[in-house]
Order: sequence, then C-alpha cells, then structure tokens
Amino acid sequence: MFTGIIESIGSIRALTPKGGDVRVHVATGKLDLSDVKLGDSIAVNGVCLTAVELPGDGFAADVSRETLDCTAMNDLKSGSPVNLEKALTPTTRLGGHLVSGHVDGVGEIVSRSDNARAVEFRIRAPKELAKYIAHKGSITVDGTSLTVNAVDGAEFMLTIIPHTLSETIMASYTPGRRVNLEVDLLARYLERLLLGDKAAESGSSQKPGGTITESFLAANGYLKS
Repeated sequence: MFTGIIESIGSIRALTPKGGDVRVHVATGKLDLSDVKLGDSIAVNGVCLTAVELPGDGFAADVSRETLDCTAMNDLKSGSPVNLEKALTPTTRLGGHLVSGHVDGVGEIVSRSDNARAVEFRIRAPKELAKYIAHKGSITVDGTSLTVNAVDGAEFMLTIIPHTLSETIMASYTPGRRVNLEVDLLARYLERLLLGDKAAESGSSQKPGGTITESFLAANGYLKS
C-alpha cells in the first residue's frame, strides 16, 4: 500500500527485454533506500513494482506483460523521469489517501492552463472509470494523490499547486500525454460489495466498469421507486 505522496523524482536508467517481458532499472534520486530490501514494493508512476536488484543508487524490477498492457509503462524510455514512493509502514503519515499501486486504466491529458501560481489540468479517463470519479473525491495520477475539482462526463479537472509541480513529474505534462490512473480504493470495493451473493456467480466482473447499473441497484432494493 502507498499514500500517493511522492517521495522522489527518479529516472529510467534502462528497459531490458527479458523472456517476453521487461526488466526496468530505475535511478532513484533522493529516495532513501537504506530500509529497502529485495522483495520490497516501490511505486513507479503509480505502478507497484517489486525490487529484484538493489545496486545502491537505484533498483531493478520485472514488469509483466499484464502491467505493460494495462498501464503507460510502455511509454517510458531511458531517461524518462518517474514518480517514486516506497510502500507505507505502520508509522507512515497518511498524507494522501490509500493507494494500492494497481492501475485501473490509462488517461490522457486533454488540456493545461495556468491559474495564478497553480496549473489546471483536464484529463480524460477511460469511459468505464468515469463512475468512480467524483467531485472533491480522490484520484491517483501517475502515483500522485490528488483531489478532483470538477467532473464532466469522463473528463475531470485538477488544480496543481507549485509544491506538487516541483516534487512530481506533473510539471512536464502536456496535452496528449498518457497517465496512469487509480480510482479511489473504497469505490472499487463498494461496487463489488453491492453485488452481494451475485459476486460469486460466473461472469460477475471484478474489473472497473463491471455489472453495477441503475437497474441492478433498483432490482436489489438499493433504490426506491
């Protein structure tokens, strides 16, 4: 688990094809690795990866085909800056929100504009994620815990303060860029919980955009006529 509070901006040192998937080597910048062991989790742009090598000034992790297909990791190349966060501990301050590091989908930066000293971004999410994104709710963009300021269909607005711009890779975002999105963890579990006993039936989707609809809620007594 993570908090979505980025601890360091690192960079991709190398991406090495390995048996059909990829081993990524990450330079970790100011991230303190003194308490990191082989097998520990580190989020890279919001993707939870397992450290399999610790050369001292970074780490290496294996990236599966599933992760490459479901995230924007394929867009990275040698030298790409990345957001980094170590897994939280029982004494970690939860300054953001609970983040699993399991990306739900890939969004796209639609627009960027200045608002006083802040920067506003409009991001388009995959349609199946739209129902999980709420005004003033939490969302994770490339591993950064953020507050949604407005929602318009599958698009949502973020207002990013100077501190966040300087401590994450968001300062480099331009329209057209793809970003990793993780919706609020509680929203995902709530949808599954509302399925009740039907969750055990074959065909009940565990992926965002599954089987909860207005007609389902009405049929199961969650909506009054």
